[in-house]
Amino acid sequence: MTQEFDAIVIGAGQAGPSLAGRLTAAGMKAALIERKLFGGTCVNTGCMPTKTLVASAYAAHLARRGADYGVAIESPIKIDMKRVKARADTVSTNARTGVEKWLRGMDGLTVIEGHARFEGPDLVRVGESLLKAPRIFINVGGRASVPDLPGVGDVAYLTNTSILKLDTVPKHLVVVGGSYIGLEFAQMYRRFGAEVTVIEKGPRLVAREDEDVSEAIRQILVDEGITVRTDAACIALAPHADGVSVSVDCVSGEPVAVGSHVLLAVGRRPNTDELGLEQAGVKLDGRGYITVDDGLATNVPGIWALGDCNGRGAFTHTSYNDYEIVAANLLDGESRRVGDRIPAYALYVDPPLGRVGLSETEARRLGRELLVSKRPMTRVGRAVERDETKGFMKVVADAETKQILGAAILGVSGDEAIHGILDMMNARAAYPVLQWAVPIHPTVSELIPTVLGDLKPAG
Repeated sequence: MTQEFDAIVIGAGQAGPSLAGRLTAAGMKAALIERKLFGGTCVNTGCMPTKTLVASAYAAHLARRGADYGVAIESPIKIDMKRVKARADTVSTNARTGVEKWLRGMDGLTVIEGHARFEGPDLVRVGESLLKAPRIFINVGGRASVPDLPGVGDVAYLTNTSILKLDTVPKHLVVVGGSYIGLEFAQMYRRFGAEVTVIEKGPRLVAREDEDVSEAIRQILVDEGITVRTDAACIALAPHADGVSVSVDCVSGEPVAVGSHVLLAVGRRPNTDELGLEQAGVKLDGRGYITVDDGLATNVPGIWALGDCNGRGAFTHTSYNDYEIVAANLLDGESRRVGDRIPAYALYVDPPLGRVGLSETEARRLGRELLVSKRPMTRVGRAVERDETKGFMKVVADAETKQILGAAILGVSGDEAIHGILDMMNARAAYPVLQWAVPIHPTVSELIPTVLGDLKPAG
């Protein structure tokens, strides 16, 4: 027998539960399907557990620096990794339990656990149950991509999910992949006491960023004792008596890195391969992401895709904004568009990188006259007072329109301070408006007007 609903939501990540709440509040009879863990990537294997671990690693780092602040702490400090893991597990469990409790208590919503597969454009099967609805919303997220490296099938390796199960500190962690996820884990485990080597195929770390940002991040990691190997043209894995041998065909340095553990952090892939989307006629791009328009609708009327599975954003905040766009357009008569979203994100190494809009490199490709300003964190009072002066802040603006095109703040509280610029960009305000603001002292944000006042024609 087929169960009929007004709407079906597949996946309980960042977009799904909130959308279910709006749909049921509008009087719709809805079903939400979750095959594994409520809360999605952020709650279970992403932001919440990893940033909890980052906080523990920062505490260890600060304890080692106690003498710098005139605080005597017994050395060497000890890491109770079981306690560290338990703390991260608790944060995730509490959040996951909260999401599930909210959903199960939601009037008008039927929660179904199991794997969903399409059997038609308005039909979804979960086990023995067949569900039908004129509106279906896909929010299935993504997972770690395992590269087809030579020897990858012959060794035990970690992903960003399985590494969260460790309750001991690796003797030597080799991280394959020098981008956002890999670098966070690299610094984190170095601060927990592991030897760490980062191997990146490209010529520099976090290649999406400007070269000066990449180089500054590399120096931050190297200063903490992390070995960074770039230009690794050929990476291969093999079993070793001490764990895993990683061959590195680099321009310079040792040809092999031997680690007790290896973390593969080379990107993510969408969870779209087992949904039976072909039965519904839903189109995918070449990487397996669901193709959507600016309103997040697929090519099939009545089916939308939100979050990591649509390739239009890879963050918790973009997934949630996908929900906001769909809800506003469907229920509030608005015309919100993904294309109007200003990209912003953070890299949670310490100090963090806050980024918004275009990088300087991207802005130069526009062929417009630019204004650029850059200020080292050594000239930021808050950073000096905390003795955390690594990094810099940089702003890029359009010389003619005076609009801010993008900014990077690599430094203490950079992930928070960047929002002042993000807000001005969303308001479409010219940079002099923010330049003449009167910020609070002493903060990192107080230097933003000063940076804007130093904007000069790009060389």
